[in-house]
Amino acid sequence: MKRNRTQLVVVIVGLVVVVGILAGVKAGQIVTMVRAGESFVPPPEAVASARVEAAQWESTRAAIGSIVAVRGVTLGAELPGLVREITFESGSFVKRGAVLVKLDTSAEEAQLAAAKADASLASLSLQRTRKLRQGEANAQADLDTAEARAKQANAAVANLEATIAKKTVRAPFDGRISIRQVELGQILSPGTPIASLQAVTPIHADFWLPQQALADLKPGQRVRMHTDAFQGASWDGEVTTVNPEVDPATRNVRVRATFPNDDGRLRPGMFANVEVLSEKARPVLTIPATAVIFAPYGDSVFAVEEKKEGTRTVTVAHQKFVRTGERRGDLVAVEAGLKAGEAVVSSGAFKLRNGAPVKVDNALAPKPQLAPNPTEQ
Repeated sequence: MKRNRTQLVVVIVGLVVVVGILAGVKAGQIVTMVRAGESFVPPPEAVASARVEAAQWESTRAAIGSIVAVRGVTLGAELPGLVREITFESGSFVKRGAVLVKLDTSAEEAQLAAAKADASLASLSLQRTRKLRQGEANAQADLDTAEARAKQANAAVANLEATIAKKTVRAPFDGRISIRQVELGQILSPGTPIASLQAVTPIHADFWLPQQALADLKPGQRVRMHTDAFQGASWDGEVTTVNPEVDPATRNVRVRATFPNDDGRLRPGMFANVEVLSEKARPVLTIPATAVIFAPYGDSVFAVEEKKEGTRTVTVAHQKFVRTGERRGDLVAVEAGLKAGEAVVSSGAFKLRNGAPVKVDNALAPKPQLAPNPTEQ
């Protein structure tokens, strides 16, 4: 019995010693981890940077416009008739005075032949009456009647000739004609659309600007236009008309600019982005738009700064709040918060915190452009 008790005590003492050893080892590991955590310094984040640059930007006013033909009409017949001849092709260029459509004039031509015969007879009758009047063989009233009859006959001829001319539709100016809307044998009523004719060289763009723009808006001012139909292309023109009245509902004024269109790419009705350029440039500070962190409480950037830590110098990111202005291409203007020459994080700012160490690597960073023109790979 005594032997069993001694064995139990030995086992218990052994367990206590083992537990103590394990507890000591674990405590040592915990202390080591705590000390390592206290001395741990996170590796610097890899970022790209860019300098705050001073530049001169032309002051502009942006607007949305619509392209309008210099001259544009929808051609139609003035008189009713049957289509006998169509002399144009849809989409072709036509000259002023070119015959486009001829209506049937057989009845009018027959009436014209009769009217010309009647006018010839009236002219001969007038000549005889004048000779008789010279010899006082008839009354003055006979001569007056013959003159009136000759005038009536000539007027009837002129009326029929005008009617025949109106049944020939001609181009009123040089331009490109649209898809035709009539066919041979079709009976046209007055005003029935035949086709649209547009003169597109040069071409207009109409847009609206707020009334505040009237202070420095004048004819001859430079205008630049872009359209999403032709990416990367732009057209330079000038303001030709500023409406004399302001729309009382919107307080905007309608403006018309004229652009060259020798290649005919611009078409009436197209949507366009218009920029009215000021004669004077203004100084601005620019940074890449990717450097700005937009937030409800304020926009900010991370400035790249050198910081002393003991005997070594580290590069850290310091958050600065800024006020941004106009954006052009890849760049944005900074109105307050930065100075020219400062370095800011242009890529990777989303993963930073204030005072975080950074490693600047601009090897693969794209260069921001004022007028980017991406190319397809």
